[in-house]
Amino acid sequence: MIITRTPYRVSFFGGGTDYPSWYREHGGQVLATSIDKYCYITCRFLPPFFEHSIRLAYSEIELCNTIDEIKHPSIRETLRNVGINSAIEIHHDGDMPARSGIGSSSSFTVGLLNALSGLNNENITKEDLLRRSLIIEQEILEETVGSQDQTMAVHGGFNHIKFSQQGNISVNKIAIPTENLSLLNSHLMLFFTGLTRMASSIALTYVNSLQKNEIRLTRMSSMVDEAIN
Repeated sequence: MIITRTPYRVSFFGGGTDYPSWYREHGGQVLATSIDKYCYITCRFLPPFFEHSIRLAYSEIELCNTIDEIKHPSIRETLRNVGINSAIEIHHDGDMPARSGIGSSSSFTVGLLNALSGLNNENITKEDLLRRSLIIEQEILEETVGSQDQTMAVHGGFNHIKFSQQGNISVNKIAIPTENLSLLNSHLMLFFTGLTRMASSIALTYVNSLQKNEIRLTRMSSMVDEAIN
């Protein structure tokens, strides 16, 4: 049995500049941190005593016999990506509700890919974990998502993330003195409103007009440098 714990994130500055359609032309950067709330994925090979060969437990229960039957898009495509064809059982538990704006869907994909790679005896690196997570979400599932959520889920910590026009992603971990971190934490409050929404659906309302907001997004990117200082 493999168990992974993947953090959720809070983004402070630069959000919007992490969409490939923007940073592949202009570059981008984000200041964000992981938080002490997590997505847990448990997976194991299923014993051959059941009528089904795939059992999934998340907000729903799925009993399937082939990968094609799986309704959950991320689970279906991640299983294909890893190449597991054996009978399998996957459980998801989270410290926060889904669709609450803290990168939970990307944490799920990263945690699942990490868990399945371990179950498949594959020693996956952080670089490969990030690359394959982005491919699953942005290219295979064609979700309208940026690249900061997957990066934060893979690396954790308090990070300055840069996105180059060539598509490269660099992560600079920011070492904050304990007294400064305590001061920052004492001035932050995070609330769950009880409202949930699909981030990709919200992004569809503005991602196609990113180029029209060049002045605004350039300013948002420059705020990252101000915030770090």
